[in-house]
Amino acid sequence: MTIRVLLADDQALLRGTFRLLIDSCDDMEVVGEAANGEQAVNLARTHRPDVVLMDIRMPGTDGLAATATICDDPDLTGTRVLVLTMFETEEYVAKALRMGASGFLGKYVTTDALLGGIRTVASGEALLSPGATRALVNRFLSAPAQGTFLATPERLSDLTPREREVTALAAQGMSNDEIAAELVLSVLTVRTHIQRSLAKLGARDRAQLVVIAYQAGLVRPESSSF
Repeated sequence: MTIRVLLADDQALLRGTFRLLIDSCDDMEVVGEAANGEQAVNLARTHRPDVVLMDIRMPGTDGLAATATICDDPDLTGTRVLVLTMFETEEYVAKALRMGASGFLGKYVTTDALLGGIRTVASGEALLSPGATRALVNRFLSAPAQGTFLATPERLSDLTPREREVTALAAQGMSNDEIAAELVLSVLTVRTHIQRSLAKLGARDRAQLVVIAYQAGLVRPESSSF
């Protein structure tokens, strides 16, 4: 099945570059281009893409507001937003995830990482770059939002050794493909471990799983690879 992608970026040169990269893949196609958030919302409703590659800083309606509108639209439940930005700050990462974004990548990513990220998000998985993971962890560990729970080591007691290992690697910003390569497992097996860990820990999504892993001491900031 072809992954249908909508590009949302105010820089025409970048949109053109992304279009060339995406259209060169047999399993992807660009179905539209938007120069601001309002256009992104309108085109998403028209084309119903599988993935919106969304910049944050755009004139008028920005990418965060557009992400919230798209993710709240019941007619766009099949559309996922992958945020691509130069600014992997704590504030932007936290806001993008709260707005419903399925992934967050920096614009410095390699071509393979970008295309792989689109495929990951299109498959229904969440994606956080190492930089976004670091920003997320720093935000929640240094100043948890009001009402945010603090996970204790006991919270991890229900995880199997393999689930702990997979969760720890996910907390370091590794994708399922990277974890599979690291542990010599199939991607399906890694996905199963992630889903079981989410269920056992009561985590809403991969981002919350990352926070729990750090709060419970499964991974420590100084020992992470990013």
